[in-house]
Amino acid sequence: MIALTVAQIAEIVGGRLADISPEQAARTTITGTVEFDSRRITPGSLFLALPGARVDGHDHAAAAVAAGAVAVLAARPVGVPAIVVEPGAAGPDRRSGALEHDDAVGSGAAVLAALAALAAAVSATLVADGLTIVGVTGSSGKTSTKDLIAAVLAPLGQVVAPPGSFNNELGHPWTVLRADEHTDYLVLELSARHRGNIAALAAIAPPQVAVVLNVGTAHLGEFGSREAIAETKAELVEAVGESGVVILNVDDSAVAAMADKTAARVVRVSRSERTGAGTAQVWAGPVLLDELARPQFTLHAGADETEIRLGVSGDHQVGNALCAAAVALECGATGPQLAAALAAAEPASQHRMHVSTRTDGVTVIDDAYNANPDSMRAALQALAWIARGRGRGGPGGGRRSWAVLGEMAELGDDAISEHDRIGRLAVRLDVSRLVVVGVGRSMGAMLHGAVMEGSWGAEATAVADVDAALALLRAELEPGDVVLVKASNSAGLTALAEALVDDGRGDR
Repeated sequence: MIALTVAQIAEIVGGRLADISPEQAARTTITGTVEFDSRRITPGSLFLALPGARVDGHDHAAAAVAAGAVAVLAARPVGVPAIVVEPGAAGPDRRSGALEHDDAVGSGAAVLAALAALAAAVSATLVADGLTIVGVTGSSGKTSTKDLIAAVLAPLGQVVAPPGSFNNELGHPWTVLRADEHTDYLVLELSARHRGNIAALAAIAPPQVAVVLNVGTAHLGEFGSREAIAETKAELVEAVGESGVVILNVDDSAVAAMADKTAARVVRVSRSERTGAGTAQVWAGPVLLDELARPQFTLHAGADETEIRLGVSGDHQVGNALCAAAVALECGATGPQLAAALAAAEPASQHRMHVSTRTDGVTVIDDAYNANPDSMRAALQALAWIARGRGRGGPGGGRRSWAVLGEMAELGDDAISEHDRIGRLAVRLDVSRLVVVGVGRSMGAMLHGAVMEGSWGAEATAVADVDAALALLRAELEPGDVVLVKASNSAGLTALAEALVDDGRGDR
């Protein structure tokens, strides 16, 4: 963050000083980071005292100051130097789509609102000094694309991007405040659970470049319809000013229609030059996949052609890479810079299409952080390709494939039918073994879909939890097998993926 005194921050957020005099506040400067985890405090930090389901940050304020924080942003006095923002009647409103936090009501909402105000002031100052802000949204692929954008912008200057999926009303402003006067590009991922969420996040750090990837069925239970999801994703497009650029993946018709919602210049990207939305400005030639499903294609941008080999796996990464390339080209990157950056870019965020091969030859595809019907289909297709890619014996001359799948959360009334479809798709893709992890109607529907599609017996197995799945895999995996682990984060399959990878290091 740019250096600000405690007094300046108090004025920005409309807070009052506690346990620090006005004179001290005017002399005390925040020179470090803004943190909501007291364990991450460094000298000069500002600590956010946020209440949670199990822990109240106010109880850790003294420890944060002892660790080096010079002040605390809190909802009540905490016995150490603090900026206090009192909870007020005008708090977040879920129905209006204003900033919200699942566990934050009252005092937490006040601190989050203050954090947003601080981030907005800092981003405005940095933009005036030349910072370029890039915003990314979509129903799936946001984090992977954010990571690719950060990679292709790195040769052009200093980049700040969030770790993992810091894309909500806490992670978004926290990421903004990682930028300082040395930052050239700020890459932000914007997510939503209700209408108005993206508009509120974009208001904190208005993007000059906006990217919309797709409109799928993630969070369908929250929004009620794909049309409502599209309207919410379009809030990012609407936040870009006339001098900005909107990059749209026009292979998705709902995204293509967003061109009418902005006065900014529109750059259309596609897997083909001619699309239903007109001619694409950035597009891919024929796509080939290598043995680990890493795409290779010719990138076309105007009259320029660049041969691209991606370092990430999955045919679905082509659209993500095209959008990242379009951002970099708008920022002045050359074809050779793009090619080198995309080839070197590996998954930067944990549990998102990490492909690793153990010493015993078992390949683990760790995509366990999140799941929706679109991303689940893409991951299964990558599994099927990798399993077919090498002649290692087994059915059909390929490798045995395992799909270890957990629940796709927040699908509402479509949960049963979507899980059933995924079970059936596993059969159609000739996956060798399906392991359904978890109990309940959705997971029962996935197992039922597989059995009905393929009259499967032992090929489809249901287990109660991660421990049972791990025991099964440890007993039955053979050298050369390929294992996909995927589910929504709430299913807890990240621990399973980590254990499978660790087994290959001989840690067990």
